[in-house]
Amino acid sequence: MKNFWHNLALSILKYRLYYLSAVIALAIFMTVMAAKTQVSSELPKILPQSDERFQLYESFKKRFGEDGSVMVIGVETNKMFQLAFFQQWQDLAKAIKTVKGIKDVVYAGNIPRVEKNDSLKRFITKSLIAQRATSQVEVDAVKAKLDKLPFYKGFIINETGNVHLMMITFDQSAINDKSRVEAVQKIKKIAGEFETSQNTELHLSGMPFIRTEMTAQITNELGIFLILAIVVTSLILLAFFRSFKIMLVALVVVLIGIVSALGIIVMFGFKISIISGLIPPLVVVIGVPNAIFIVNKYYEEYALHGNQELALKVTIEKIGQTLVLSNLTTAIGFGVFAFTGSIFLIEFGIVAAINVMLTYAVSLILIPVIFSFLAPPANKHTIRLESGKISKFLLGIDHWVNHRRSVIYLVIILIIGVSVYGTTKIKSIGYIVDDLTKDNPIYTDLKFIEKNFKGIMPFEVAIDTYEPGRVMNSPELLTKIKRMEKEFAKYPEFTKPVSLVTAAKFIYQGYRGGDPKYFVLPGINELAKLKEYNASLSGKQNFAKGFIDSTKRYTRVSFQIADCGTVRTNQIIRELQPKIDSIFNYNAETNEFYKKGDKKGYDAEITGNSVIYAWQNDYLQGNLVESTLQAIFLICIIMALLFRSWKMVFISTLPSLIPLLITAGLMGYFDIHLKYSTILIFSIAFGISSDGTIYFLTRYKDELLNKNRTVKQAVTATILNTGVSMFYTAIVLFTGFFIFTASTFKGTQSLGILISITLLMAMICNLILLPAFLMTLNKRESKKLFM
Repeated sequence: MKNFWHNLALSILKYRLYYLSAVIALAIFMTVMAAKTQVSSELPKILPQSDERFQLYESFKKRFGEDGSVMVIGVETNKMFQLAFFQQWQDLAKAIKTVKGIKDVVYAGNIPRVEKNDSLKRFITKSLIAQRATSQVEVDAVKAKLDKLPFYKGFIINETGNVHLMMITFDQSAINDKSRVEAVQKIKKIAGEFETSQNTELHLSGMPFIRTEMTAQITNELGIFLILAIVVTSLILLAFFRSFKIMLVALVVVLIGIVSALGIIVMFGFKISIISGLIPPLVVVIGVPNAIFIVNKYYEEYALHGNQELALKVTIEKIGQTLVLSNLTTAIGFGVFAFTGSIFLIEFGIVAAINVMLTYAVSLILIPVIFSFLAPPANKHTIRLESGKISKFLLGIDHWVNHRRSVIYLVIILIIGVSVYGTTKIKSIGYIVDDLTKDNPIYTDLKFIEKNFKGIMPFEVAIDTYEPGRVMNSPELLTKIKRMEKEFAKYPEFTKPVSLVTAAKFIYQGYRGGDPKYFVLPGINELAKLKEYNASLSGKQNFAKGFIDSTKRYTRVSFQIADCGTVRTNQIIRELQPKIDSIFNYNAETNEFYKKGDKKGYDAEITGNSVIYAWQNDYLQGNLVESTLQAIFLICIIMALLFRSWKMVFISTLPSLIPLLITAGLMGYFDIHLKYSTILIFSIAFGISSDGTIYFLTRYKDELLNKNRTVKQAVTATILNTGVSMFYTAIVLFTGFFIFTASTFKGTQSLGILISITLLMAMICNLILLPAFLMTLNKRESKKLFM
């Protein structure tokens, strides 16, 4: 292996023009590929395709379409049924209806009501008003008709009558396409013009709107973070090295890493998602430490003998070995996401892991090659390694390691105890919009809608009757759906249901002349009478067409639920599903419980957009915990292969595990919830923090064995030499991740704060605790561990 690195160093310097050309060709190719990147408009697919819950939801969408396809506009006003305002509300609906990708717009004026036609023996659905109102009398008539339709109370108009909704249904072909984004932007513009003309505030919400706006905000922020990461790390490099050359060289490396990340995304046929969009700024933060270690080693070697070529050769040979292992641990921290089974994380893990190693290769080749063309380092640059506040700081650490180890161990034990207690306070919960700040318009508008209409998150019950046509030929099905709806009504989080029962109630009310008291489910005899009027209706007249599939085997019951959090949602699911099973599969007369598939019963399963989100959150947490453990295990294997001692594995792993424990404790104390956006921290941070351990131990091994120093001398030399680079990289990593705290999303803020703290704690542990462990061992034990 030593010959490999020696030969590689000679090859890079001897054929530097060829290597430089290869890097330039790579950069050009990746830039061309990066130009083809596309942003994903689809919901992230987190559950694996083999998951039964995922399959249920996908089957549901194939039969009935996307359930999260309705956007709403709410307005609080007492002028709705004044002619001028009502006309403008109608005009707003008409303008939105013309937007490409919009299937339907429903508001107080065009909601359907059912009338019977005795001469034709059929039911007809009509809008409350067929055209734009021209007089107050027409508007008053609309209000009078609306008052006789109890279903719409709490659905299209709130209980107190001062808040109204406009419901905008997106075409199924547009809901997961970029045309959805364009449609939402046009609707926002139209709504803004309405607000200005009427001096009234509108509240926009619904899944299409939330998805579009959150994606847009995150995408914009990622671009800002990328620029900030480049600027901040460049300024830090300039402050550390006092050299524009070094800053520019490092900048070239990370720019190649950025375009490579985007190019790899395209090469794999992926699109940029919310999480993969983090990779470019991460490349900057993670790539710069490579440059720091290479430059510092180059300066250090040149200061020893003044031979530039030899300094570059030794740098490639020595740092190449160390960096390949440290970058490998970082790649593992990302790469373990590829084993989660979630497409959402698999893409992120693959691209990030490949890009980490590619950036390492570019750094190892490009930096020495560029410096080989430049003048040797000036004295002021090499002297900088031996003086200054950093050296005093490192000498202080060396003193504590040599003379205060018992204090170090005591403090660590106390920190571990406090952190363990903090981890007991961690809550595992996620909300669809909990990453938003309380003053974000998306959040405030959603809460406005929830306050007046309970919720807008789709919550569905998919019912399989097992036989084609059974939906329409089973009166008992309506009774069972009604019983189930009563169970749902006990939960304040749900809106009114929409189902076949709702359609039957509307038809019966129409049959009874529109009297509101007949908005009830009729008995079996009454249902028979309704059939004489072709109660099923057809085409656009079919009020229930969205709730029965083409074979009339499947039906659905649709609710909307508040964004009450994954814990509460899962609790509701656990409580309701057994009740649903009992309603649809239990025969009280025979005391018989039908098994799944028995055609005497039905298969009724909870699903829907909000349900899938709750399941996905739990799935991710479980899998990301496993991923963190996998990262720890794999990195321990690398340590074992590197040092061939399980005792050394313990010594090398503990300084990286303690920062994770501290981070978990802080999450508990500061009420930062455990969810997919925060649990990502652990495997990523462990992979990066292990870099410092490898830097330190490989240098210590060289000092102890190759230079035949005592343990004390080897530890001191390692602290003073490697400590400079470790300090620089820790500052770059801390600052680079800390820029994410500028985000308007709390999850991104938490990511930045927690990873920054974790990596800072990792540096402290690697510079203080790790050498303290090594000092505790005698020279014979230390040599034995490294042999």
